[in-house]
Amino acid sequence: MADTKNVKVTLVRSPIGTPESHRATVRGLGLRGINTTRVLQDTPEVRGMIRKVAYLVTVSEA
Repeated sequence: MADTKNVKVTLVRSPIGTPESHRATVRGLGLRGINTTRVLQDTPEVRGMIRKVAYLVTVSEA
């Protein structure tokens, strides 16, 4: 488990007015309000979710 990499995802724009699937993806990442941050495992599934809503979030290595 020591080799597990993490990414820090922060919601920087509001998902209001975006497609419902994008709002669901933001919720799926565990982000609730603007400037909320989550540390998630760097998996292909999480990377795909981040790519889908890249215009709403910022990502950094944790």
